Parts: sequence; C-alpha cells; structure tokens
Amino acid sequence: MAVAKLEYIWLDGYKPTQSLRSKTKIEKNFSGKLEDCDMWSFDGSSTEQAPGGSSDCLLKPVYICPDPARLGTGYLVMCEVLNSDGTPHESNGRATIEDDDNDFWFGFEQEYFLWNPETNKPLGFPANGYPAPQGQYYCSVGAANAFGREIIEEHLEICLQAGLNVEGINAEVAAGQWEFQVFAKGAKQAGDETWIARYFLERLGEKYNVAINWHCKPLGATDWNGSGMHANFSNTILRTAGKKETYDIICQAFAPFVKEHIAVYGADNHLRLTGKHETQSIDKFSYGISDRGASIRIPIAAVQKGWKGWLEDRRPNSAADPYKVAARIIKTVKTAEV
Repeated sequence: MAVAKLEYIWLDGYKPTQSLRSKTKIEKNFSGKLEDCDMWSFDGSSTEQAPGGSSDCLLKPVYICPDPARLGTGYLVMCEVLNSDGTPHESNGRATIEDDDNDFWFGFEQEYFLWNPETNKPLGFPANGYPAPQGQYYCSVGAANAFGREIIEEHLEICLQAGLNVEGINAEVAAGQWEFQVFAKGAKQAGDETWIARYFLERLGEKYNVAINWHCKPLGATDWNGSGMHANFSNTILRTAGKKETYDIICQAFAPFVKEHIAVYGADNHLRLTGKHETQSIDKFSYGISDRGASIRIPIAAVQKGWKGWLEDRRPNSAADPYKVAARIIKTVKTAEV
C-alpha cells in the first residue's frame, strides 16, 4: 500500500509580516491530485489566528506539487486559511484576488539575503566590518564575489523538479543577496508558486544552517541595496494595447492609490523606498520607460513590440505577500477607464 506524505502549508496571522507554517499529513493510496486533498485544521491560537477558547482554523487546499525531498512519496499542499464557519480568515490574502478567468499574468522577482546566524550578517560579510563596496557582486562569479551559490543552485533544481515555473536566478547587487523569478498566468497561481518557492528556500536553509532574510533593508541605513519583489503584470488590455495612450491611462490610474499599495507592499518599506538605490520615494508616484527610479517601469520590450506587453511595479518589497500585492494591482488596474 502506497503511503504519501502531504505537507500542508499556510500563512500565519503575525503582523505586519506573515510567516510560513506547515505540518505533515499521511495518506494511503493518495492519487496526487488536488481534488483528493481533504480539508484539515490547525490550532489557530498558536499562530495568532484564533483565541484559545475557539482555536480551530481550517486549511483549504488550493495548490499541489511534488516534494522532491521526500523520495517520490511527498507533496506540498498550499492552503488558504478559513474560519471554522468556512469563510476566509482575515489573514487570507489569496481570497481577496479578483482575477476573472486568470486574465492577469504575474511575474515576481524575489530578492533575499542568505544570512549567517552566527555573525548575524549576510554570507560574504566578515564578522567585523564590511566587504568591498557593492558593484562587484551583481550577476557575479568567483569566491570573492558570489556567496552561497551551492544553496541557490540546489534551490533552483528543487523548484524545477517540483514543477514550479521559476524562470531564472541571479546574484544581486549586495554581497550575499540573490534573486529568483516566478511567473504564472493567473494571479493566484503566481502567488502559490512564489510562496512554495519561498518554502523550499527556507527548508533548504535548515540543511545548510543558513537563514533566509526577507527583510527589505536588513543592513539598515547603510549604502547597501535593499531587497524588493518587483511585480511584473499584464492583462489582455496591456498585452494587446497597441498604443501609448492605453499604457498612460493604466499607469495614471495608480496615482490616487499610493497609500493603498504601500499598505500591502511589505513592512518597513520606508527604509527601502528612499529615492536612492533604484527606487522612487515612498510618498511619490512616477512612471517611465526603462526608468528603474520610477514607481512603475514601462519595459522597453513592451514599447518595441508596439505597446504590447506588461508593466513592472517596483515598489513591493521582498517580504510582501504576493497574494496581497496581486490583489491590489488588479483592483487598481480595473479602475482605469480604457
């Protein structure tokens, strides 16, 4: 009798930044299909999601993929958190996504630091002081420049074996800083795959005794780059626009909603969105072609294709919830009168 290990994964209720939680469910003769994953429950009083006197929260499976670490018998099951009455829990950002027929496509560029728990600094940083200034680390090679490559290579392989649509990886601007990119046709799936990729990275860090630092500015008020999660997005209108005016109308629709976007673009973003290090100031809104100092960048590729393509919101930070980011972008785009 075949026995499968299903790792049910969910987001807790911690504020301002939610964390991943998971637990294993053993199933006999499991088909491997999402529709055969049962609802489950957990103790919400231990995750800031329920009071002790009424602690059960429900786990609703929404995405499944193989778990390469569990020898052909494992699956990861991404779940939404529901209240005991079956309604979405207030911490459930996925349930707020209004993406009709998966018309919205999202690509998330997830930056992060590999972090040495012993020195409390990124890999590549000496115990005292700093390495050479940034400049030599971006897309670099060599032991003096790239730190932790064996971890990020193994992470990429795990993600691909699991069937996640990871489209690339690269070393980032600061020492010990890396990035992976996830793309999906459909906002919910883009969020699911990004969270699963984060889960794989966290778990891999356990093996190497390296922490993953998702904070947007872990090195504080230094001259080192922060970490973002740039959100590339399109819908049928952007993919088929054919004229500059359409792009202008959609970009301008974001201007009245700066506060609403910043509210879900990750904690402490004021430390990162300073107007320096390829960012726009947190309280300003701008857009421009190829402008990495703008809130929203219009990729040159979209212009060259005759104004057919996508936009990049550069404001979400590395610790933001991709579900909430996508939900807010969709809501804003739908206000544009195109």
